[in-house]
Amino acid sequence: MANTIPNRQAMCEKLLELAGEDRNIMVLTSDSRGSAAMGPFANKFPEQFVETGIAEQNIVGIAAGLAHSGKIPFVTSPACFLSMRSIEQIKVDVAYSGTNVKLVGISGGVSYGALGMSHHSLQDFAVTRAIPGLAVVVPADRHETKKLTEALVQYEGGAYVRIGRNPVEDVYESEDYEFVIGQAVRMKEGGDLTIIAAGETVRVALDAAKLLEERGIRARVLNMHTIKPLDVQAIVAAAVETGLIVTLEEHSVHGGLGAAVAEVTSQHCPVPVHILGIPDEPAIAGKTSEIFAHYGITSENVRDIAVKRLEAKAVKG
Repeated sequence: MANTIPNRQAMCEKLLELAGEDRNIMVLTSDSRGSAAMGPFANKFPEQFVETGIAEQNIVGIAAGLAHSGKIPFVTSPACFLSMRSIEQIKVDVAYSGTNVKLVGISGGVSYGALGMSHHSLQDFAVTRAIPGLAVVVPADRHETKKLTEALVQYEGGAYVRIGRNPVEDVYESEDYEFVIGQAVRMKEGGDLTIIAAGETVRVALDAAKLLEERGIRARVLNMHTIKPLDVQAIVAAAVETGLIVTLEEHSVHGGLGAAVAEVTSQHCPVPVHILGIPDEPAIAGKTSEIFAHYGITSENVRDIAVKRLEAKAVKG
């Protein structure tokens, strides 16, 4: 895992670059500049930085006001609090009011693993994707985080972004690829089944595809970085061309990526969809790797699931 950095650091690096060119870019933190890795931004651009203290609801309202004034505010606050305590302000002040606010939930998923359910954010996709007019995006690595940050500056409208706390292994070799909000990236070709993942589980999906290839099974891998607006065309193509989909996410199995994919297939092209994520229970406490292993969010388990589902599909004929 050489040359890995947390996605939060990658976002700060890109914002430092962009904010010097566009003084309308602002960063707001809720006593979280350290957690968000935004200390360097605060030091370099103090006039473009707002610290609200522990006031997650207020920070969204302040950002909405700044957006009304022509600013491009990036709210960086722990995902577990931003997506829960501030949800009414996100719904009304950002989405309903049509403000250009970028909501960045830091340390998302089980990044705060040892702190347990109060600090896990495993329902944020389900809640935010149900709000009209709000994009929901989760980058896979540092390269995609930087591409996303550039895209967010140009994107007109509210967006909720989840990024993790810990360094993550690269899934891209560089930033030399096309990134479009709402357009999935086909990371690997394959016609036997499709693995659809988002965020830090994209690495797991790619590793699982390699293990499947050792068995002569070719898996397509889609990086569905945008949960909303969803790339329906990519999902339909995967269903039609491969006939089996496995989804993989650092989120509850209810209302997240898997549910979104199943909604599409059920209406357009019904095929088996296996949803792998966190079951309907308070997730265990521990390191991210320990939590992933406990719930089977591993390349080996994805391989085994794919093999079993393919065998069952063959028997049904």
